[in-house]
Amino acid sequence: MTDEKQTAPITADGTAPVPRPPGWMYKGIRIGETEVWYASPIVQLLLVAMVCFLCPGMFNALTGLGGGGQVDASAQNDASTALYSTFAVVAFFSGTIANMLGVKATLAFGGLGYCIYAASFLSYNHNQNRGFVVFAGALLGVCAGLLWTAQGTIMMSYPTEDTKGRYISYFWTIFNLGAVIGSLVPLGQNINATGTTNVTDGTYVGFMVLMLAGAVLALFLCNADRIRRHDGSKVILMKSPSWKTEFIGLFETITTGPWVVLLFPMFFASNTFYTYQTNDFNGAHFNTRTRALNNTLYWTSQIIGAVVFGYALDWPRVRRSIRAKASFVVLFILTFAIWGGGYAWQRKQVAREVVESKEVEYQRVDWTDGGERYIGPMFLYMFYGFYDAAWQTCIYWLVYKSLTQFTVQSADPCSRYMGALSNSGRKAANLAGFYKGIQSAGAAVFWRLDGLKKPFDVMFGATVCLTSTSLRILIVGISFGD
Repeated sequence: MTDEKQTAPITADGTAPVPRPPGWMYKGIRIGETEVWYASPIVQLLLVAMVCFLCPGMFNALTGLGGGGQVDASAQNDASTALYSTFAVVAFFSGTIANMLGVKATLAFGGLGYCIYAASFLSYNHNQNRGFVVFAGALLGVCAGLLWTAQGTIMMSYPTEDTKGRYISYFWTIFNLGAVIGSLVPLGQNINATGTTNVTDGTYVGFMVLMLAGAVLALFLCNADRIRRHDGSKVILMKSPSWKTEFIGLFETITTGPWVVLLFPMFFASNTFYTYQTNDFNGAHFNTRTRALNNTLYWTSQIIGAVVFGYALDWPRVRRSIRAKASFVVLFILTFAIWGGGYAWQRKQVAREVVESKEVEYQRVDWTDGGERYIGPMFLYMFYGFYDAAWQTCIYWLVYKSLTQFTVQSADPCSRYMGALSNSGRKAANLAGFYKGIQSAGAAVFWRLDGLKKPFDVMFGATVCLTSTSLRILIVGISFGD
């Protein structure tokens, strides 16, 4: 009788059993001298998800408080402008750096930037050193570019095709839960803070500890040559492209599919929502503990929106071209319904000068106010979160469904399409990098506008105008995309 520990099952064509390669986990977890369950793709991908849970997930929670947890959002506006400016540039070079350092070191170094960013706000609580906050933002732009490059490399390389969608959905869920659970940190620390103050030192320390833990956790990843998939195959880690090949690939992508240029306005708009929503809505009009509660509800709504749209856009009973047009119709309706409700709320609010006046303290909303004063805005903020997830989902779906023919079924609304390998996989990767660059440039512009103290009405109007205009251009892109 064949020793089960030494051979794999007989194949369907009746060929002889194939010896198991070292490190292969088969039908459960077996720990032996040369076989370690820890080196399996699922464990490694869950580790990467936890790194993102602890680093960018906590960053989202901190940013969602408005002003980085400060009453005066000026320092955070300047830091965000620096962050997304460097991110937009580094996105084109991070692949080359990842090639030199390796994905483990790249991921760990990227995580350190998040910890330093949180530390800069702790410092700002005591010495008002804005220069350190801006420097930390610029450094985080570099680190974030590196972290997401390493994450994408691992996420696309480790799973087999039949598990890629499922594994990425695990990642997406864990990553977004980071923002939800991270929002509970300031909520717990400031639950009795009925006034309007900067968040406590303990809040920033909590974020720092969690972010540092994420950077350290990255060092516990296995090297790619130790990974064995469930089918026994080795991991061949695809090298990230250099900046030169990125530009060449981008040129080829645009020339072979010129209609995708019509999606660039959506790319630019995709991260501009957060400036108005986090700073000019949540940060400006609610007290400390209510901002923390709103933040938790916002990111929870993001998860719900992503899952709902992710499943709907992959509904196999409806033809793809119809789904594309339906996505436009739904986005159009959501835009004017949700932002229309936002306009009804915004026009009743006081001017920015009143909110930021040092002579008369503006009475911010507390969750105990209830009724129209809080319950309405609370649901509006939740719908903002749902809308953001819908927007991001539709962007990725429209781009990667048009560039790739291979479909990966998954609940993940975004990243699953980047991992779908086909003849257009390289085009998708090139466009993904350019998407992040345009997205970051848009974010940098809007954070700068907020830093210049533009009126809340102007920030709201600019956001809605950009969003609705890009949707009008989108319908042309959908027609060409068919």
